[in-house]
Amino acid sequence: MTSEEGAMAFVVVANQEDQYSIWPVGREAPAGWRTAGPSGTRDQCLAYIATQWTDLRPLSLRRQMEADSAAPGAAE
Repeated sequence: MTSEEGAMAFVVVANQEDQYSIWPVGREAPAGWRTAGPSGTRDQCLAYIATQWTDLRPLSLRRQMEADSAAPGAAE
């Protein structure tokens, strides 16, 4: 699908690990991915991702690190 300017239109998608990408509008998101932001030009979608995806570590790693730091006897 294309926008009014004739450029390809995209939508922001994310997976279970809170990793972001863009996907062409009108196509079903790949398995394991969901719509997670606006649609627009490639540059608009990438600009949105830059504001949202500030911690590139996968969600499971972030959770494990938080659990490890909260555990009794964790290094301070």
